[in-house]
Amino acid sequence: MKKTSKRKKAQVRKNPNFDRIMRGLEEATAYARGKADPKKYRVHAPATVDVAAIRTKLGLTQEAFAARFGFSKGAVRDWEQGRKVPETSARILLKVIEKRPDIVLEVLDAA
Repeated sequence: MKKTSKRKKAQVRKNPNFDRIMRGLEEATAYARGKADPKKYRVHAPATVDVAAIRTKLGLTQEAFAARFGFSKGAVRDWEQGRKVPETSARILLKVIEKRPDIVLEVLDAA
């Protein structure tokens, strides 16, 4: 097996991409071993989302809102009427739609 010279190792470590990847690997290893700060990796989803206000701000009907963002019409109706609470992932998406609908639409249009 060929040995890498100390000089080559030093050159590789000066590469900012290498440093970034190494930090990521170290963080992933710490997380897998249970030694990482769990707060750093925790997603803070909102407990509630005003779906009707978001939809109204965008000027969409329930049906159009559901179709545009990939929800079922029934889910949107149930969320707005308080019969159901959106799951965590849906609440996160709804908050992104509320703050930056342009980004969500751009991503969905590119798909």
